[in-house]
Amino acid sequence: MALAVSLLWLQPVAADDCLDCHRTATPAAVRQWQGSAHAEKVGCADCHGRDHEAMLAGEAKVTASVCGRCHTEALAEHQSSRHGKGLQSGWGCTRNLSKRPPAECRGCHQEGSSIPTTPVACARFLQQSAEMGSLGCNRCHEVETSCGSCHSNHTTDLAIVRNPNVCAKCHMGPDHPQWEMWQTSQHGTLYQSGGAGLAPSCQSCHLPSGGHNVSKGLTMTPGGEPLPAAEQAIGRQQMLQVCRSCHGEGFSRRELDQADAVRSQSLALVKQAEALIWDLADRGWLDPDPGQRPPHPLKGGVLVTDQQMLYENTSRIEGLFFRLKKYALAQTVKGAYHQNPAYSHWYGNAELKLLLQDIDSEARRLRERAGGAGAVGANSAPKESLVQALERLKKQHQRGGLSDKDYAEEKTRLLEKLPQ
Repeated sequence: MALAVSLLWLQPVAADDCLDCHRTATPAAVRQWQGSAHAEKVGCADCHGRDHEAMLAGEAKVTASVCGRCHTEALAEHQSSRHGKGLQSGWGCTRNLSKRPPAECRGCHQEGSSIPTTPVACARFLQQSAEMGSLGCNRCHEVETSCGSCHSNHTTDLAIVRNPNVCAKCHMGPDHPQWEMWQTSQHGTLYQSGGAGLAPSCQSCHLPSGGHNVSKGLTMTPGGEPLPAAEQAIGRQQMLQVCRSCHGEGFSRRELDQADAVRSQSLALVKQAEALIWDLADRGWLDPDPGQRPPHPLKGGVLVTDQQMLYENTSRIEGLFFRLKKYALAQTVKGAYHQNPAYSHWYGNAELKLLLQDIDSEARRLRERAGGAGAVGANSAPKESLVQALERLKKQHQRGGLSDKDYAEEKTRLLEKLPQ
C-alpha cells in the first residue's frame, strides 16, 4: 500500500488539475499562463511542485534554480552577474532574533542543511522587524533567487523586461536613484519622447546584447570603490563599446574619465569625514559611545563605518555620516556616470560637502565638550597622556588608518617628547 501511494505521488500533475480551481481562485494568473510560452509545455506542478499546503503557506516559492532546470544558460549568466552575487544580503542569520519566521532560514540554507549558500549578511536588515525585513529589504534583494523579480511570475512576454520601468522597483531612492537619474537625464527625456531608436534605456547600456549579465561595463563596487585594475579595464572597454553606438570614441572616453574623477574626489571627502569620526572614537568622545548602546548585530559594541553601518542606535555624527556616504556619495557618483548634472551637483556634490561641514562642526562640538564646561575652540579638548596618544595611534594603525611608515614616525615623535 505504501509503495502504491509513493508511486501515485510521483505521477505528474496535469495543468487541468489545477485550472479547475484556479480559474476561479486566481483567474488573472491562469490567463497570464495561458497566454505565455509556457502554456501546454510547462504545467503548474512543474514549477510549483505538488505540496499544496506548502503553497498556501507561502513556503513553495519558485526560485531561479527551478527555472534553471530548463533555462540553464540564462541561470548561469544571471548567477555570475551582480544581480546573482550576494544580493541576498538582506538576510543575515536571524536564528538568534526573536519572532523570526522559521521559513527565513531558506534564504541562506538549502532545506535540511546548516551550510549557508551565501557568505553575506546585512546589519541593517537584522535591525528591522520581520515584516519590514521582508517588504523593505528582501523584496528587492530576492532578485538573486527569483526570476520573477524582473520577468514577473506567469507571463513570458519579453516586453516586460525590455521596459526600463521594470528596473525602477529597486533602482530608485536616496541610496541608488539610477531610475530617477536616467529618467530626468537627456537620455531619459529623449527615450520617453522617441523611444529606443532615439536614446538608450537601462537595458540598452547594461544589457546591450540581451541576456542576464547586468555587470558588463561596471568599473566600481556598489559602494563606489574602484574594482581591481584588470576588471576596470575590461568594464571600461565594454561600456565604451556601448557608448560608441551613438557617440564618438573621444567624447565617450572624456565623459567616463570625468565621472571617474568625480568618483575619486567624492571618495576623498568621505574618507575625510570618516577620519574625523574615528578620531573621536579613538579618544572615547562619541556620544553615545559604541560600548554604551545596543550592540551592532554583526560586530558588537564597536564603531562601524563600512557598508554595514546602521542608521539607528548610533550617535548624531554617525547619522550625518550615514547620509553622506549612503546617499550623497551615491547621488554624486552615479549621477556623474548617468550624465545627470542636477543629481551629480545639487543632490550629490552640494549635499556631500554640506554634510562634511556638519560632521566637522559636530566633531568640534564633541571635542569642546570633552574639554569641559566653558571650553571654546578646537584647542580646548583635554590634553592626552602619552599612554593615551600611543594607544590612539595603535588603533589607527591596526585598522589601516596609518601606514607602517607613518605609524613609526608618529610614534617616534611622541616618544621624543618624553623628558630627558
